[in-house]
Amino acid sequence: MQSRMTDTSAAALAEQVRRIDEGCVECGLCAKNCLFLRKHGLPKTIARRMRKPDRDPALAYECSLCGLCTAVCPRETDPAALFFAMRRRAVAVGRGEYRQHRMLLGYERRGVSPLFSCYSLPRGCDTVFFPGCAMAGSRSGRVLQLYQYLRKQVPGLGMVLDCCTKPSHDLARLDYFHAMFGAMREALFRKGVRRILVTCPSCYRVWQDYGHGFEVETVYQLLACGEPVRQVAAPGSVTVHDPCPTRNAEEVHAAVRMLIRSMGYGLEEMKHHGRTTFCCGEGGAACYLVPEFSGNWTRSRTGEAGALPIITYCAGCTHFLGRLHRTVHLTDLFFEPEKALAARVRVARSPMTWLHRYLLKRRVSRQDKTGVAGCRDATGSIIFHSKPA
Repeated sequence: MQSRMTDTSAAALAEQVRRIDEGCVECGLCAKNCLFLRKHGLPKTIARRMRKPDRDPALAYECSLCGLCTAVCPRETDPAALFFAMRRRAVAVGRGEYRQHRMLLGYERRGVSPLFSCYSLPRGCDTVFFPGCAMAGSRSGRVLQLYQYLRKQVPGLGMVLDCCTKPSHDLARLDYFHAMFGAMREALFRKGVRRILVTCPSCYRVWQDYGHGFEVETVYQLLACGEPVRQVAAPGSVTVHDPCPTRNAEEVHAAVRMLIRSMGYGLEEMKHHGRTTFCCGEGGAACYLVPEFSGNWTRSRTGEAGALPIITYCAGCTHFLGRLHRTVHLTDLFFEPEKALAARVRVARSPMTWLHRYLLKRRVSRQDKTGVAGCRDATGSIIFHSKPA
């Protein structure tokens, strides 16, 4: 199996090298804001380097995989696909493991453990709320509040507390990713679930790309089209940071802005937003290896915001940008606008996030009296049992 994987990764890398070598005109637009490309060269330079015997595909672990290079390319080439193919090749030849990633992989591993995973599916459930790891830990109370709110629009809504394993995906640990995500996807499909509601942009991207047979929406799309929201007394103006996993999700961008404006806030866009948004600095796990590259993204993002509060819809981005700038998660703004903008919303930090995730699991598992409940076992399989009537 290992040799087959190696052959697959080699062919995938060769194809991406060919596409970049033929398509890139070395205009330099992709490198304008990217320290990774400034250090290692334009995509065509990197692609040609991958043809040499002494090539090092592992250098792609310094890339944030944010996709801005692809978004701004006038020739519609896809450098981000090249860098991901390089990561795949690095794993196949044994160069894709870094001790700096152990903490991230440990976080992911606990997320898919029996201790923290939870599947609560009421009778007749065809839609589940999938809040993701970061929201479940940092804002467990908000997750429950949002769950109850969404159930008014989606009767019979279930909830799944689990990890989409995007960290392993982005680190090109694809055997593990497909095994863990595939087990979740197949288990939900067998139980009749066909629709996934997410808060996390990374979960949105994973379910969109790999959740075959499922309709995927963000909760922000439902909130924007739901009952009228309370307008705040003195809203002022804000700006929006679009997380890079939703770079091409125009329907999500529109819903987020509709929701913010419906609350009465003025909205001033940053130069780079929507399809050309910047990474917050956390993307692709590059921050673990090259914090200076990560810091450049964070400073560039907050610099464009100026004095305006940043509203974003990713818990990771909220934390990362919040170290330098007043940054508010959209769900906090929706439920507690005054407190959110005054930085008075309580958010859990590690290690307390683990306690919050465990307590959230216990509360969710008691929500519905009928239907099925489940969690992962030690092998990663999902085990269900009927709830007592």
